Amino acid sequence: MRTFLFLFLASSLLAAQADDSHPKPGWRELPDPLASPHAVPGGLLRFSASQSPKSLNYYVDSMTYTQQIFDLLYETLLWIDPVTSEFCPGLASRWTISDDRLTFTFEIDPRAVWSDGRPVTADDVKWTFDQVMDPKSMSGPHKVSLGVFQSPEVLGPRTVRFRAKENHWRNLLAAGGFEIMPRHAFVGQDFNRLNFDRPVVSGPYTIESVKEQIETRLRRRPDWWARERPSVRHTMNFDTLVFRYYTENENAFEAFKKDQTDVFAVYTSRLWANETIGEKFDKNWIVKRRVRNHEPIGFQGFAMNMRRPPFDDLRVRKAVAHLVDRETMNRTMMFGAYFLHRSYCEDLYDAAHPCTNAFYTFDVPRAKTLLREAGYAANPATGILEKNGRPLKFRFLTRDGGSDKFLALCNTAFREVGIDMQIDRKDLAAWMRDMDAFNFDMTWASWSQPIFRDPEDMWSSKEADRPSSNNITGFKDPAVDALIERQKTEYSAVERNAINREIDAHIAAAVPYVLLWNIDAVRLLYWDRFGMPATVLSKFGDERSLIGYWWYDPDSAEELRSAMATGDMLPPRPVRVDFDDTFK
Repeated sequence: MRTFLFLFLASSLLAAQADDSHPKPGWRELPDPLASPHAVPGGLLRFSASQSPKSLNYYVDSMTYTQQIFDLLYETLLWIDPVTSEFCPGLASRWTISDDRLTFTFEIDPRAVWSDGRPVTADDVKWTFDQVMDPKSMSGPHKVSLGVFQSPEVLGPRTVRFRAKENHWRNLLAAGGFEIMPRHAFVGQDFNRLNFDRPVVSGPYTIESVKEQIETRLRRRPDWWARERPSVRHTMNFDTLVFRYYTENENAFEAFKKDQTDVFAVYTSRLWANETIGEKFDKNWIVKRRVRNHEPIGFQGFAMNMRRPPFDDLRVRKAVAHLVDRETMNRTMMFGAYFLHRSYCEDLYDAAHPCTNAFYTFDVPRAKTLLREAGYAANPATGILEKNGRPLKFRFLTRDGGSDKFLALCNTAFREVGIDMQIDRKDLAAWMRDMDAFNFDMTWASWSQPIFRDPEDMWSSKEADRPSSNNITGFKDPAVDALIERQKTEYSAVERNAINREIDAHIAAAVPYVLLWNIDAVRLLYWDRFGMPATVLSKFGDERSLIGYWWYDPDSAEELRSAMATGDMLPPRPVRVDFDDTFK
């Protein structure tokens, strides 16, 4: 189901056979095998989220929790099977692919209605597409996948046709996978500033209230048009979802320990190793789980703006990579919990396909050599490196204090070689404005990855200068552009992965990021008042996927309340959960 699997983590039978009509004869909608038959509707789930979004319109605010909320309000034409990753009916009950794979026709389910009772129509599909593709809309990343289509053709009240300008393996995913919005509710408004106070929605939740900078509260819709479909039974169980916003991760953790939120995903090793102690943890009132599933591994690093000095010089980028002591950071600040990146696509490599990208170790002498080769020499008066009278300095754009200890260690090495780094701290809204305009020198960026990767939106040269694009470093490489074009018509995932490894090698050689580290599991803390499937999370999702599968368990909640009142211990639960060991 679309709303809790997330299309960015999903795939499909992308190599659909020519002239296909779907679903095939004999297809039958089945219950979600990950959903527990013991799940019951009701109760409240309070989620800690990052800083408050600038908009709840995901098309113009691509932050993680904006997408989460948006996906609970609006639906896509096609949904995704949560285990097989195949397409299945969503808002559309049927779809057809032409024999040349350029035309996609969707028939909208006659049961699909908006929360105000009006039917979901082909006009809604066309209007949403046109708004996203409007040059005035700040929907940069979404224009990439949808830009391959002409404006959809309305064939009837419930029938819409997409014609692609070029053959691409992702075309069905793109046409069937963008959230449809109600034309009648939003027409005439500025798409970049839509009012979501009381939105008309089609999904399982609606907005109950918004307290700016504090929380967004969603209410379960008992009249959701798809509520009785077999595939959604025992899912979307919470009556109320609350997303509470915290500008600092430490504040979110403290609020969680005070039972102001129910769930906390741990992305700081110090918290996991040193702070999950005390009565609440020792007596299992708060449960600690480390869940390993098939969530694709993303990457994170210090993004360098290659559009301007000093990072328009490869030698400077390489030198800076050698001055970031990742090994020491991982060992002394993160308890050795992470593996260090050498690739932008870590899970495309295995024993049969080893990664040969350069691994950047901490090497001050090598960094000094690279900077000399780049033409820099120290100013005797200041000690700062200069080239043609211009000092080697840059601003590190950051949005919270969590990076301070890492940047302090980096700055020690930078100062040693004569680089002047200044910290430019802004709130999330200001940070996003600067990022949309590429107004930065260096920043910390973290990216998730889909199962079936499409490198175009992040690494294509044409995206380097599109405002709000994901190509934040301004990366341009004709060889990569050619490989991106080549993979577009490759319908074999195996062959596309081989091309993506070639692309990865070119990117790694250009060093647009100082790659950092990652982990292959979700570290999760929660108050023991919930029921959940044995897998804890979905097959491909992170901690947000629990919203679709967990439920409020009144018995567990009462046991927790009683244990806290009397000081008793609750039964322990296994810390480590492996999806493949649990789901058979």
